[in-house]
Formats: sequence, structure tokens, C-alpha cells
Amino acid sequence: MGLARLRTFLRDHRKIGIDTNIFIYALEAHATHVELACAVLEWVEQPNHAAVTSTLTMTEVLTRSYAVGARRQANEYYGLLSNYPHLDWVAPDVVTADLAARFRAQHRMRTPDAIQAATAVLSGATGFISNDPVFRRVEAFETMVLDDLL
Repeated sequence: MGLARLRTFLRDHRKIGIDTNIFIYALEAHATHVELACAVLEWVEQPNHAAVTSTLTMTEVLTRSYAVGARRQANEYYGLLSNYPHLDWVAPDVVTADLAARFRAQHRMRTPDAIQAATAVLSGATGFISNDPVFRRVEAFETMVLDDLL
């Protein structure tokens, strides 16, 4: 049921924003969320689909590997993600920072979340996938929270 709802959500969007937790769930084969996270990434791989995430995602994905001394794993994750088809990595600039500050002020978001949201909005994403309901506060895109699919 949850996978069908996710696919319906994805079908409604040509470009989506993806939060860091989706990548972590897929890479680390999270027991509860791996199937849904992998379905999102498989969708991104298809022609005529597009996704965006902030370069901040790479920082968040690699931190744990570096913290436990798993440099090889960090290199594998970097190599896999940095070359992912139809996924744009967008570095924050001053325009992104300004919109993120507005989101922080309006929606009481943490800075990383506000940057992710601003990146998605400025990149033209109409949908956003996360497991953090804070993104529902942003009206500029439709949000899918994975826990809602379980």
C-alpha cells in the first residue's frame, strides 16, 4: 500500500527535492525504510525524471563514515551519489541563503532543513520527499513523509 502511494506521488511530479535521510536509508539498508527509499532513487534514474538535493546532503551522508573511520565506505558513497543519474547537486548561494532564512523565520526550521527546502524551491521541484514532517510547512511544494506510508 505504501509503495503504491509513493509511486502515485512520484507520478504527479516531474522534479522532486530529496532530503538526506532518503539517501541514508537506501545506502545503509534501513530496516523500515529501505524499500521506499530505493523506490525513490529508482524513480530518479528513469528518463524524464529529475531530482535535486543540496550539496549539504553529501556532508550529512558522509559524516558517519568518516566519524567511524570508514574512509573506503565514504569514498564509495561519494562516488555513487556524485554520479547519480538525473540528480542535481546544488550548492547554496546567497539567494538560497536568503530564502532559507525566510523559511527558518516563517516555519521554525533548522538551518539544514531550510537550505534543503530553499534548494528544492529555487530548482523548480514541485514535490519533496523526506521523513521529516517539518517540510510540510513549506507551501511551495508537496511533501511526502515516508513514515506516513508505513
